[in-house]
Amino acid sequence: MINSLEIHHPMTSLRGGCKQGGDTGSGMADLSTTWERELLEQFSYLTAATDEELHLNTADITSESSDNTTGLLHLSDEVLLVILRNLDPVSLLRLGGTCSLLFRVCSCNSLWTTHFQDSFGASLSYTHARCPVTAKTAFRLVFMWRSLFRNIHCNHAFQEKLFVEIPLAPHKYWIQWLMLEESVPLPSVRLPCSDVEKLWGITADLFQDKLQEETEDCDTLKFEWRELYHLALKHHGSVSLVFQHVLSQHQNSEHTELESMYHQYVQCRFQWLFTYWLFRQLAPYNKQLRSIFLQWKKHSKRKVATWGETLCDVRYLASLHPITKDYWRGQLARGDESLGIQTVGNYFCMCKSLVAWILGRDWGRLKRRKVYEDTLEGVYLLLRREMQETLIEHERFWQVAKVQMTRVCMLEETAANYVNWKMIETLPYYKLYLVSGNSVYLDHVQGFLRRKRLIRDWIYLEENSWARQLLPAALNRLPTAGVLDTRFLNTSLHGDCLMAQLSRLMWLYLNSGQELYLEALKGMVLQCAQACLNHLNALQASQVPVA
Repeated sequence: MINSLEIHHPMTSLRGGCKQGGDTGSGMADLSTTWERELLEQFSYLTAATDEELHLNTADITSESSDNTTGLLHLSDEVLLVILRNLDPVSLLRLGGTCSLLFRVCSCNSLWTTHFQDSFGASLSYTHARCPVTAKTAFRLVFMWRSLFRNIHCNHAFQEKLFVEIPLAPHKYWIQWLMLEESVPLPSVRLPCSDVEKLWGITADLFQDKLQEETEDCDTLKFEWRELYHLALKHHGSVSLVFQHVLSQHQNSEHTELESMYHQYVQCRFQWLFTYWLFRQLAPYNKQLRSIFLQWKKHSKRKVATWGETLCDVRYLASLHPITKDYWRGQLARGDESLGIQTVGNYFCMCKSLVAWILGRDWGRLKRRKVYEDTLEGVYLLLRREMQETLIEHERFWQVAKVQMTRVCMLEETAANYVNWKMIETLPYYKLYLVSGNSVYLDHVQGFLRRKRLIRDWIYLEENSWARQLLPAALNRLPTAGVLDTRFLNTSLHGDCLMAQLSRLMWLYLNSGQELYLEALKGMVLQCAQACLNHLNALQASQVPVA
């Protein structure tokens, strides 16, 4: 089932509507993308207006304002309609939910026919009562259907509904909706000629040639779904009339199942699409993707062992990368799941190139891993806001990655060794240099390391050897105290013990460069060493036997 869906992707142009219609604007896809993502979350408010609601009396609205004050509710319906034409569907829904008067005006057919045309490439005609439902209801139903159909490849519940019920045809509900789609990822179907005429409105004369070619049962014919769509388009004359025929077929239908499946999809669409992308790739690429996904990432081998299985913890896998974590939460491309998953795919395509480049260098294991991790962190820091707004292509990712990798290598040269490198990554200047490349921040990092080296050199002066012997543990930890400890947020900087006091002075000096903290640190070390020496002398004196 999955393979067939993967080969025949159901939606080639959802936002552009059906290409055969002559009334589709060239900028229709762009108009749709500005609101569709928010509409997914707000769709529960989009309900069909009843006749009673469409004729609400404005007398229900009371105003506390004075007679000489004119507000939005005082404008005529005609003026309100001119204003409301500038609103997108989400804003129109929100405004209509404020009061009964605005609900009535915001449900006007003239407003929603425009949105229907822009979104689906088909016009609704209300002359001579040709369209059987209100434009708002039509928009609502078609939007829910299109959202489900566009993501059929990752929606198992919807796949089972179509695959199981359509051949058996216990009811015609889903077949009627499929009439709107040119490319349907289902095998050909045998249908009685009477059903074809009843469901699609196609007269028998349009498939007379097919009847003559059929050698088996003449009562049923084998149809491809694309063939049925074009026959319906030929019979009705335009895409708009095909839409109106489908809506007329559904005017007495219960849409509870469609609504239920849609709301389930709204809640789970990011998880479903991410799972499909992560586990349903072609065999060679699937193995390669797993390797890249886990390359140099700290992860639980126990959880990763169930990769692709039913009990696999997909949420945990998504948490391994900040970009997949954002996608799981719906925070990429303004919540558009299709654009978001493309961004995720482009990101890991960049990771593949980055791994190949790093492995081609004569570097040690630790350096390779550190360069990879820090480069990816820099890419995320630099593109995080851009990813939240729009699709990021592979070339954009790769250009940023090359710049970030150059900066990481510069930081590695500045650190001089792996210990220093791990230490300075906790500094704010480290990330600021990654994002900006400003040499000022690199100077701050160099100053930090220089001050750390000054403390270490002072500790190992020959004249301080007596202090090292008296305070071995404290002085051995001092060059890194207050640095790595702050990263892990433990209690080394807090309390009244000797190590905490030294760590605080060390932290203040390393991050500020003020010499007074260095002098205070030296004085405390010598003072503590002297106190320890006095204590040892006192103990020795107390143990000497009296003559």
